[in-house]
Amino acid sequence: MAVSADELSELELAGYRFVGEHKHSAVKVCHWTRKSLLNRGVCYKERFYGRDLGIRSHRCLQLAPSLPFCDHRCVYCWRNTDVTTPSWVGEVDEPADILDGAISAQRKLLSGFGGNPNADKKKFKEAQEPKHCAISLAGEPTFYPNLSELIEECGRRGMTSFLVTNGMHPEVLEHIAEPTQLYISVVAPDPETYEVVCQPTVPDGWKRLNKSLELMSCFKCRKAIRLTLVKGLNLKKPEEYAKIIEKAGADFIEAKAYMFVGFSRRRLVMENMPLSDEVNGFARELARETGYSIAGESRPSRVVLLKKA
Repeated sequence: MAVSADELSELELAGYRFVGEHKHSAVKVCHWTRKSLLNRGVCYKERFYGRDLGIRSHRCLQLAPSLPFCDHRCVYCWRNTDVTTPSWVGEVDEPADILDGAISAQRKLLSGFGGNPNADKKKFKEAQEPKHCAISLAGEPTFYPNLSELIEECGRRGMTSFLVTNGMHPEVLEHIAEPTQLYISVVAPDPETYEVVCQPTVPDGWKRLNKSLELMSCFKCRKAIRLTLVKGLNLKKPEEYAKIIEKAGADFIEAKAYMFVGFSRRRLVMENMPLSDEVNGFARELARETGYSIAGESRPSRVVLLKKA
């Protein structure tokens, strides 16, 4: 097991539940899943993609198939990156077992809503059968050796899948089963900023990222670039971001503010979290540079969606 007993306990106290025999996968109920069950709002994914893909916040499963493993130690990460493992170690759980365990764990985490008089009973019943799997909770999912099979297992169960990767494993993207929507995180406009923000454990991370972006253009599924914007670090040079994004042929760009939460508070300060207006302003500059258009905004999440014209 790659996660220490102390870290496992710490994560479980924070609402995570590890699933599978070898404890490399975890699930956590999203803040917006809870709000949706109380009819107090929905996440930006439902706002942006609900009509096209049927995304519903109350039926979303946040999953990490490789939570302890990542080859970045991003300064904005909510995790304690000092204990991040930069290569796979240990045995591997099967995709069906991971999904079964994740769904079961989420049901238990949501069970209290069954007796909550303020909860939407219809939504609560629907939430017992998740319809969307966000493979993006924590860690780098392309480390998981059976990722293609996990994506295919989601499809067999009638679930849409969003895969978010840091782009460090283009060799995986070359052969992977296509998810419903593929995200690549681009959090720097140039190699110097990349080193500062991502603190990679591999020597050629910038090269790997650009290779992955080139491969992205070959995917037939929906494609999105995720920008996590940190004021004072990478909220700059929209013209350089535009050059990087162009090679990917992405359908969407999500420009989202860094959020001052978790262990990132030990590395950054509140002032590093951009305001909604600052994210909006940067997104408009990016739209001018890329030719993409502003297609949506969620001010509570401080995120702006740009869509390819």
